[in-house]
Amino acid sequence: MDIFVNPSGELSIYRQIMRQITDAIAGGRLKAGEKLPSHRDLSEQLVIAPLTVKKAYDELEALGFIETQRGRGTFVCALLPRTNPADQQDQLRQAARKLLSQAYLAGIRFPAVLNILKDANRDLTGETTEQKEKVKA
Repeated sequence: MDIFVNPSGELSIYRQIMRQITDAIAGGRLKAGEKLPSHRDLSEQLVIAPLTVKKAYDELEALGFIETQRGRGTFVCALLPRTNPADQQDQLRQAARKLLSQAYLAGIRFPAVLNILKDANRDLTGETTEQKEKVKA
């Protein structure tokens, strides 16, 4: 998995790292038990301070997405954190309303929003809708 950071991005670098790792887990590009690069290796790859990577890893570990095994490294957790499904649906509904509100204010209509969501799904999972349809058949 490749991680990229934008030092002038709106999110801090450690949050960019966290987002990319959680997106990769959610999209299935990082599987349970998969080993992540060490703090030092990732910091060298990204040309950032090792403490920045450590902060991202520490927060992801506190949230239950990754675990550090002394002497072995850092891995994606086998059991990811779960929240109440009703709470998840409420949060998703609120996010959908916010997304649609932003889109409508920008003059973007629902079919275009659907295309944006499909693009985001492809980015997240690396899979196209056609590939998913073939799997279902």
